Amino acid sequence: MDNQLKEIVGATLAAIGTIITAISTIPAKSKKMEKLFDGLDIVGNSLQGTGNALEADGQSGPSLEKVGNEIQAIGNSIVIAGLTLDLEDENEEKLVIAGNWLQALGGAAALGDEFEDPTAAGQIFNINGNLLQSIGNSLQAYGGTINLKEKERGGSEESANNIIAVGSWIQAVGSVLSLIGTIQEENQEISSESSEENNEPDSKSSVWLNEELL
Repeated sequence: MDNQLKEIVGATLAAIGTIITAISTIPAKSKKMEKLFDGLDIVGNSLQGTGNALEADGQSGPSLEKVGNEIQAIGNSIVIAGLTLDLEDENEEKLVIAGNWLQALGGAAALGDEFEDPTAAGQIFNINGNLLQSIGNSLQAYGGTINLKEKERGGSEESANNIIAVGSWIQAVGSVLSLIGTIQEENQEISSESSEENNEPDSKSSVWLNEELL
């Protein structure tokens, strides 16, 4: 799989993952639905982590975008740990909150990279996409923090869960925008590479012409 395809596939997996995670924030009507949504949350974060890792692997050379995707993949892994490890409720919540803050940081780092090349295709989609993802993850982390405090006080968790849900859907929208921007950017790179290959002079012809001129 070439680098352009890795980035497109990675962005697609990340977008699907964020949508699945957002769906998992819908209030459950029963214990059965609650278990289903918990499973969807794990699947969604797994897809996001895999997608971010693929995007990072598809970027040649060091860059803020590569670092940002790596940080996001680590953040997703920490969220998955919080959702799957058999820990006390408070520690599980703290892991999920830390993972979301890391994802927000990764999105901010990737956002910074988008301002370096103003002529890149899909830049406006990538800027808005990374910005929304960073905001969405920050809201999820903030909502998780409120949720933790409400549990300690024995209060209602509804407002915190609403913040987490809003953050999840904002992240999902941002991820879809980033996917559109990535497709446009990678298509531009593929077109540029094809043009360079077509315009490359034949080496044998060049040698023959040089000999004739001499």
